Amino acid sequence: MASGIIIHISVGAEKRTEFFSEERLSIGSDETCDLQIHTKQLDTSGVWLRLENAEGVYRVIDFDSTLGLTVNDKPIRRFIALSDGDLVKIGETDITFGFFSLVEKPSLITTKRTDPQIAPFIADAALDAAASPERDDAKAFLREFSRELMREISWTTKAVVLILSVGFLTGILYLGYAVASELRANREQSEKQQQLIAQLEKQLGQTSDQLGTLEQTNKDLIRTQSLAQNVKVEYGNSVCLIVGVYQLVDRSTGRVLRYPDPQSFQPLPYEAPSEGDTPMSAAPVSGLTTLGNGSPVEYDFIGTGFHVGGGFIVTNRHVLQPWTEDDVVKSMMTSSNGRARVRKLLVYFPNNPEPFPLTVRQTSSREDLAVGMIDMSKLTTPLAAIPLDPDSDAATVGKTVVTMGYPNGPDRLLAMVDDEEAKSINRRFGNSRENLVNFLAQTQKIQPLTTQGAITDLDARRIVHDARTAEGGSGAPLFGQSGKVIAVNFGVFTQNTAVNMAVPIKYAIELLKMSGWRSPEETQLEQQQGGQVAAGNSNTAATLAQPNN
Repeated sequence: MASGIIIHISVGAEKRTEFFSEERLSIGSDETCDLQIHTKQLDTSGVWLRLENAEGVYRVIDFDSTLGLTVNDKPIRRFIALSDGDLVKIGETDITFGFFSLVEKPSLITTKRTDPQIAPFIADAALDAAASPERDDAKAFLREFSRELMREISWTTKAVVLILSVGFLTGILYLGYAVASELRANREQSEKQQQLIAQLEKQLGQTSDQLGTLEQTNKDLIRTQSLAQNVKVEYGNSVCLIVGVYQLVDRSTGRVLRYPDPQSFQPLPYEAPSEGDTPMSAAPVSGLTTLGNGSPVEYDFIGTGFHVGGGFIVTNRHVLQPWTEDDVVKSMMTSSNGRARVRKLLVYFPNNPEPFPLTVRQTSSREDLAVGMIDMSKLTTPLAAIPLDPDSDAATVGKTVVTMGYPNGPDRLLAMVDDEEAKSINRRFGNSRENLVNFLAQTQKIQPLTTQGAITDLDARRIVHDARTAEGGSGAPLFGQSGKVIAVNFGVFTQNTAVNMAVPIKYAIELLKMSGWRSPEETQLEQQQGGQVAAGNSNTAATLAQPNN
């Protein structure tokens, strides 16, 4: 016997009827659905309803609970059977589905009869008999014959016939009562079974929901356990080591400030040494100077940054301007009327043997954040854009976080190689951090350190966590359980190395947009709308996108 289901679909003024014979049937707006509905009334895309044929009856095995589905104006439940004429409606929309089962039945021969017609000759004969005078004689004969027949039947026979008739009628009544009682009992039993089935369906639905929750919890646990490994594999090559050198120059002339030349000593004028006194051949020159052959006042610095797309690098302000956090250097600048000037600023990415010059685009005056930029055309390997997550609940106390950076700079990188090799590298490049980092880059030994911890405290402008880091890890991305960056590391509490602080990523996004950065969503939207903007609007947008230095 063939079976299937007929569905009457109504979407506004459009109506359509479809027949399906599949064992499993899906309805929704996704291209994988067996029955696809394309409408703008719903923002949700995907599978709305799944049906399964079980012994000729289609049942609901799954549905999208956010759509407000109803069947015959009652909330839909899982595993309910669809009967002929059932009407499923989607929330407040005008989308409805009418379901009718299809069962192939044997053909029957039927006739359509009208009121019986008496043949004309029979009618004529009946009229003749009615007009005949013998009509009363026939009735009298039949009446007398019946009386004689009743006289010939004995009372015993009549009693037996009466008893049999009464017994027959009684049996018929008893059977009717028994059948009615059995039907009533069956109906009550069926109602109890339906109630039991409804309870079981409800329990099954609750169990299914619990299993779904448990499955999601298991997935979250698995994702949490593998979070550090996942972000390192996906985004490790986009976390860079920042190396720079800055020098102090005279604020007025711009000439490099130098330490006093040790050989710049002058004899004390107009004095002759007394006999027995220790000769004083020279007096030292104190303070920094722009003259002489003394060593220039230079400092190198390291830190961490990460690529967020389009060549934009996010890090800390104090990484790109380290003199602002050094009291000794600030004192030297004050006493010598000097200022700091960056002589070299480079970034090193894993799997890229050559460094890339970094240009500073924006620094925040309030938050410890800065944005730089590199020339993407010089990259030899693809550089992924690390995603940012400013709005999710990943920034919650107790949630797992992962940080990835370069704490302790080259020292930590050397610690990852054999002792003999590390000693050899130190002997060759120990006096020049820049040469040492260049060698590590060429030998592909620059790899970020990944540590995992949890958020211990937070407020509107700070996230505190215990994922271990150290000097050089400033500017490192802090990944949340979503696998996206939720903050930027900027400091370590000196009294407790397990307490680290980070700036929420929303402040970095504000700085990035001031620098002309576009999020992946904005970039995709612009690509979709490409070619539709007039030349005048394009020029205006290009002007507005210039960095506000």
